[in-house]
Amino acid sequence: MASCTFFGHRDTPEDISQRLEEVLTELILDYGVNKFYVGNQGNFDRTVKGTLQKLKEKYRFIDYSVVLAYKPRSPEKSGSENDCDTVYPDFLRRVPYRAAIIKRNEWMIKKSDYVVTYVEKNTGGAARFKELAEKKGKKVINII
Repeated sequence: MASCTFFGHRDTPEDISQRLEEVLTELILDYGVNKFYVGNQGNFDRTVKGTLQKLKEKYRFIDYSVVLAYKPRSPEKSGSENDCDTVYPDFLRRVPYRAAIIKRNEWMIKKSDYVVTYVEKNTGGAARFKELAEKKGKKVINII
């Protein structure tokens, strides 16, 4: 059983979905990845979530979770949505607001064997977490 997380630019174009689906299918079928962690900030995360919803119809054994950086304000946002769990790691309650996304992303890297990225530029959060995942010895696949 292996797991995967994702980092990409907020303004990632939606036309990456075919390439993303190919990479995820390979991870599922060839590398035994069956657990996925995705954030909820920006277009890259939305595209990943949509692709995972589609793949879940074909590969019922996979699971994916939307990992929140901030505690949900209303109960309906903390439950399941469309075959995926919404996760708010408990330790984030003690993290300052400005550091929540950073700590959430570090947690997702720690939980994952593979990291799929869409990083075009060497600046910004996506590039920072791609580099951190590489330093931590994770298998990083940049789908550019």
